[in-house]
Amino acid sequence: MIIIPIIIMKLNLNKIYIHLYISITYNAQYMTNNENNMRLQVTKEWKDAFPGASVGLLVMKNTVNPKNNPDLDNKMKEIEEEIRNNFSESGREGIRELSTIRAYTEYYKKFKKTYHVMLQLESIALKNRNLPRISTLVSAMFAAELKNQLLTAGHDISKLQNPVVLNIANGNESYTGMGGKLQNLNPDDMFISDNAGVISSIIYGPDNRTPITPDTEDVLFSVYGPTGISPEQIKNHLEDISSYVKLVSTDAVTDTLEIYSS
Repeated sequence: MIIIPIIIMKLNLNKIYIHLYISITYNAQYMTNNENNMRLQVTKEWKDAFPGASVGLLVMKNTVNPKNNPDLDNKMKEIEEEIRNNFSESGREGIRELSTIRAYTEYYKKFKKTYHVMLQLESIALKNRNLPRISTLVSAMFAAELKNQLLTAGHDISKLQNPVVLNIANGNESYTGMGGKLQNLNPDDMFISDNAGVISSIIYGPDNRTPITPDTEDVLFSVYGPTGISPEQIKNHLEDISSYVKLVSTDAVTDTLEIYSS
């Protein structure tokens, strides 16, 4: 990461301090708002437990979240058609041989679970089903998730409490999932928490305390990348989400795009 000083004034008692920075990550430029800095703290335990793993964060501000939008809907139709064309001949076997799917399958099988994004991909490719249309922010996330097969969660930043921390579960953590069910984390699962509790885990997904709603203006998207998923794949995936959000939220700002690797 390259840090370039730029001038801004901040008053502290009777002295004026001048500071600001622009973070350039993977040759792309993103501005971070110091007043509401949403950065991930990564524990040593996570790094030690998951060599080769990465997690990405995308913070977008000044978004809108209507139920639907014709430009985004057209993009989703393109992705659906692309998925069907890609797997019309290879079918289920072709989907399960994707390197992305293999990486998540390897992770999920440790917990005797099936990667649900793989099943959703199969339903679009082989059963002619469509991507879910829930709201435009959620639809943008789903569209990129199915296009790139990378596990993603979305949160309303106004409901988050710093610090946001990436860790490995010891089995004593619990939280209420999106469906309202209390989930006890599996030992050795990856999870992200804020000061109030768990906000997502790989196996059980996002919580019901910080979800994206019709009133969401500032949004956090997080991507879990187990071993086998590269930082570059995560970066490209988050850039896809950003571009889809901006089809609807033309005044939205990409505040932060960060990749964290073990």
